[in-house]
Amino acid sequence: MIAYIIRRLIFVLPTLLGIIALNFVIIQAAPGGPVEQMIARLQGEEVRATERFMGSERGEAGRSSDSSDQVASKYRGARGLDPQLIKKIEKLYGFDQPAYIRFFTMIRKYLVFDLGDSLFRGRSVIELIVSKLPVSVSLGVWSTLIIYLISIPMGIRKAVSHGSMFDVWSSTAIIVGYAIPGFLFAVLLIVVFCGGVYLDWFPLRGLVSDNFATLSLGQKILDYFWHLTLPVTAMVIGGFATLTMLTKNSFLDEIGKQYVVTARAKGLSESRVLYGHVFRNAMLIIIAGFPAAFISMFFAGSLLIETIFSLDGLGLLGFESALNRDYPVMFGTLYIFTLIGLLMKIVSDITYTIVDPRIDFETRE
Repeated sequence: MIAYIIRRLIFVLPTLLGIIALNFVIIQAAPGGPVEQMIARLQGEEVRATERFMGSERGEAGRSSDSSDQVASKYRGARGLDPQLIKKIEKLYGFDQPAYIRFFTMIRKYLVFDLGDSLFRGRSVIELIVSKLPVSVSLGVWSTLIIYLISIPMGIRKAVSHGSMFDVWSSTAIIVGYAIPGFLFAVLLIVVFCGGVYLDWFPLRGLVSDNFATLSLGQKILDYFWHLTLPVTAMVIGGFATLTMLTKNSFLDEIGKQYVVTARAKGLSESRVLYGHVFRNAMLIIIAGFPAAFISMFFAGSLLIETIFSLDGLGLLGFESALNRDYPVMFGTLYIFTLIGLLMKIVSDITYTIVDPRIDFETRE
């Protein structure tokens, strides 16, 4: 197993390089970079993300005038500006070097975890990530923990009592929960419990209260979970439905196999058959999906929830940096989360061997 882990760790680096290189090439070809945004501000215009795929009178007029006049610049909207000023802006954002030099410089710094500084926030990328971690870790860890604690036992119970009233009614509740998008359920929770129309039981924004520093330890813990109740509930509603049905179907598929019939024929109890034989085989597919679920809870899955509940986390940071073309933040967060995702894959493989010791990754080529 140790040899397999070492091999996987060796392949982490080229995988990281490949993912970052692909994203670097794609982003370099997209318009609306930091230099163009600064030029737009100097011209008294705002760069909107929707201008890339939605037409506007100003945008059409700008394109027609640019096509009619030969502008001695590679940036849209730079007509009338001093070329020396354009060069200063390029140097300010590091665009005075060719793309390949910028790429290899970035990779060299990433190897020592020097992720650079944000182009627009005046802080290092590491500082930004660390400052946003409390929100994302709180949402990701508690949501994932609750989802797995609810879904796996419920899925096993549904598989064991397949076709019973419990299975039918729980399936109905799961389908209803799955059909409602998480952000819509979040809005419903705000309307009902945050003083929108009915009750005013929970706070609407922030991870903690303004007077958090003055509270006692017990009050801090209660305040923390008081603020997390609605965001985590909104994320759990959409997440537990899929995992519950996946667990149920996985156990149902294993229960009908020949080795289960043989174990029962030998006189083993149902609990011994379920947890001694079926469990380790049925859980493999659930373990395989854990890394992707864990990362999505931290990043993509929490974006709308962070926005709705005014929580400033990594999901919102990544979204804003993509809109603003804040390249250091974009690639820094991509690097960190890709690295975490690859390491979580290795952790899931180790968990495979814990659940089912018969699996031996070292024999694989």
